[in-house]
Amino acid sequence: MLTYSARRGSIWTSLIARQQWHNQPRINSSVSANDNSFNAETFLQTLTHRPGIYRMLDEKGTVIYVGKARDLKKRVASYFGSKAHHPKTMALMQRTRNVEVTVTASEGEALLLELNLIKQHQPYFNVLLRDGKGYPFIHVSTADKFPRFSFHRGARKGKGRYLGPYPNSAAVRQTLSHVQKLFQVRQCEESFFSNRTRPCLQHQIKRCSAPCVGLISQEEYRRDVNNTVLFLEGKDDTVVSDLADRMDNAAEHKDYEKAAQLRDQITAIKALQAKQSITGERRIDTDAIAAFTQNGSWAVATVMVRGGRVLGSRHFFPHTQATHSAGEVMAAFISQHYFKVDVPHELLVNIKPDDQAVMEQAFAERYGYKVQIRSNVRGPRRGWVDMAHANAREALLMKLAGTATIEKQF
Repeated sequence: MLTYSARRGSIWTSLIARQQWHNQPRINSSVSANDNSFNAETFLQTLTHRPGIYRMLDEKGTVIYVGKARDLKKRVASYFGSKAHHPKTMALMQRTRNVEVTVTASEGEALLLELNLIKQHQPYFNVLLRDGKGYPFIHVSTADKFPRFSFHRGARKGKGRYLGPYPNSAAVRQTLSHVQKLFQVRQCEESFFSNRTRPCLQHQIKRCSAPCVGLISQEEYRRDVNNTVLFLEGKDDTVVSDLADRMDNAAEHKDYEKAAQLRDQITAIKALQAKQSITGERRIDTDAIAAFTQNGSWAVATVMVRGGRVLGSRHFFPHTQATHSAGEVMAAFISQHYFKVDVPHELLVNIKPDDQAVMEQAFAERYGYKVQIRSNVRGPRRGWVDMAHANAREALLMKLAGTATIEKQF
């Protein structure tokens, strides 16, 4: 790795090069000048055309901006050219007293390093996404004799399967309520489950098959667990097909009560499909992302779609201290958000992000599968993007209205 730094606005100018590239020995050198101006030409001559990141520091040594570049020399040189700059760039350069550059092996590596440095330093002139809560999941304790379905948020280190993510806790609890009604799988704590001597209220209201007291065999309960997992993965047709086979088998053996129960279960699943899904397309896993701005503030909303079913939405308010383009805000959100959570194979956006190709390449290198970012979509996908845009607009207007009300009161 190569790191260069240059200082401006003092009685001296220095250039330091530290080389740690392919395990080569470290090399240090310096150049000084006895003047009060920053010698941009001398500094830029030392830069490479390789990809990497650059950091702008103020007079206190605080990192105020982190950027990435395909060609470091061209990108950094653009800040010192005679061409008229954007107001944000002018404000940045007025406060910049030190420039540090780190060379990376690829643009994708530069993107990941940029994300780490933004997270570490929270630079004043970068778009910052501040969200302390991770996405919730449904945990299935598959190691248990009779697995339990429960809400989970945090590190996924325990045994079992984690289904999700879901946009918020309300979506998880609503989903758990649905599967409890449809498949009667247990959700009680292990301490409660292991000490039962008779069925609880959940069995009486037909929300649990009471495996705790042996009212269902382990084999049959496991079948219900498998169907519940398939349902949560959006494979409703597979579940319905299995239930239909079981219904026919029960009818052939003249177990009409069981056949009627399975028939009602199929009907309930189809009714829920019609209520939850806004499209007939299945096997679609995507997130629709939309950004909306007003009065210099930004909101970004995501609509999560799994198996063609809309699970819910979530909104964010990127923190900005300067004027940023829509493409820059969208790129900052996608990179800062989706490199720390599970990302679907497809992201739908209302604004094409800057450096889209670099992000797609970095996703492939990090996760091992292709992630496509699409901005011009039609049909159901267009509907999901419009839904995200409406959520972003509503969230920002509500936030601005609340801020204005508070300011008026005080």
